[in-house]
Amino acid sequence: MASRSHPDEEGYLDGQLLIAMPAMGDPRFSRSVIYLCAHSSEGAMGIIINQRAPNISFTELLEQLNIVPSEDRIALPMGLSAMAVHLGGPVETGRGFVLHSADYFKAESTLPIDESVCLTATIDILRDIAKGSGPDKALLALGYAGWAPGQLEDEIQSNGWLNCPADPALIFDPEVDGKYNRALGSLGVDPIRLVNDSGHA
Repeated sequence: MASRSHPDEEGYLDGQLLIAMPAMGDPRFSRSVIYLCAHSSEGAMGIIINQRAPNISFTELLEQLNIVPSEDRIALPMGLSAMAVHLGGPVETGRGFVLHSADYFKAESTLPIDESVCLTATIDILRDIAKGSGPDKALLALGYAGWAPGQLEDEIQSNGWLNCPADPALIFDPEVDGKYNRALGSLGVDPIRLVNDSGHA
């Protein structure tokens, strides 16, 4: 299967990470790292991978969706109770999106983004995770970040974002707090210098 990523050929960045610059004017994206799922002339869509959703755990979400009744919580596979729910972005925050490893694929609902990361946005993947038959690695997010045609390019041009290749180990790392500095580090950028140097040509 051919990769959908084509940053070199056409300048599109799907399958890459966006890293918010200190000059980012929108507080919803301050210090955010976004995995870009789709980018074309029609706009862009991505999932923030370093913001936890407040006040909800994965097991509580499963209960709210009636996937697992509260009395069955004890039967969940090991580690699920610790799985974080992320805030994927400000659009459609009531809807779940799962970034996951490519070992899980449903023909009718899974979007392969590159060879190692896919996106599934149906409730079936949550059921499979709850049963222990889901993907090896998964990041569950509520909502997504979206851009109109040309909007992301304008924001990159005005120093709102840096971009870099995505490392699945960074995407799926449960330690959310260090992802921003690690993403910058992958570009050889020191976060302290970035803050001090912003605004200088």
